[in-house]
Parts: sequence; structure tokens; C-alpha cells
Amino acid sequence: MSGHFPFSGKANRVSVFAFFEAHNWSIEAQEKYFEEWYKWAKDYVMNDADLNAAKGVLFASDHFGTHADHDFHLHGYAIATRMLDLGELIKGSILPKLDHDMLHALEHDHEEWIAAANAVAANHPRAEAPEIGRYRHV
Repeated sequence: MSGHFPFSGKANRVSVFAFFEAHNWSIEAQEKYFEEWYKWAKDYVMNDADLNAAKGVLFASDHFGTHADHDFHLHGYAIATRMLDLGELIKGSILPKLDHDMLHALEHDHEEWIAAANAVAANHPRAEAPEIGRYRHV
């Protein structure tokens, strides 16, 4: 399994957001990146009979995850949380089904998704970070 996907390993909302911060992505770029993963996962699930039966219902709307339709208490972390929810499905249900060639193709696609998000970020730069970062207690 590739270790560079933001949901690999023991990921959480903060580590996924850190991935976004490391790329200096704006909300629009984060959304673009999430959308690429969402499309890929939905296509895979809908074309796999077992996964479609078990997980297809999760793709009934354009949003995904527990916090799909709101950001009321996430303070800008909704996309990271949705990415984490989607990533848990991918990590637990899809990646184990991929053979070496399929995983290599996914890694190639992933590089393209990062490039696409970077292009969005170039047109929609990230807002300046506050002097005191998120989750820092003083």
C-alpha cells in the first residue's frame, strides 16, 4: 500500500488537513482533490458487485461521510473530514482488492490529482494562516 495517500496509516482529520496544508491548498483546491478521490472510489464501488451491494448506498448523494452536508463545528475542516471518511472506505474496502498494476495506476492518477489541485490553488490561493495555528493551545 502506498504511504503517501493522506488517509494511509493512522490518519485522522488533523493529519489529512496537514496534508492539505503541506500542499498549501485553498478550500477550492482541497475540494478538487476530494472530488477526484470521490469519483474514483464511486466508479470502483459501482463496478464491483460485492462492494456495490455493501457500500453503494454510501454514494447515493454528491457528498460523502458523516459530515457531508455541514461544517457547523468543524471550523474549516469539513473537506479533511470527508476525505478521511472516504479514505477509510478506500483503505479498508478498495485498496485490498487492487493488484500491483492497479495500485501503480492509482498512484499515477494520484499524482495527476495533486497536479490538478495545485492548478486550482494557483488560481485560488490559500488565505493567509493566522499567527496562532489551529489546534495550538496557549
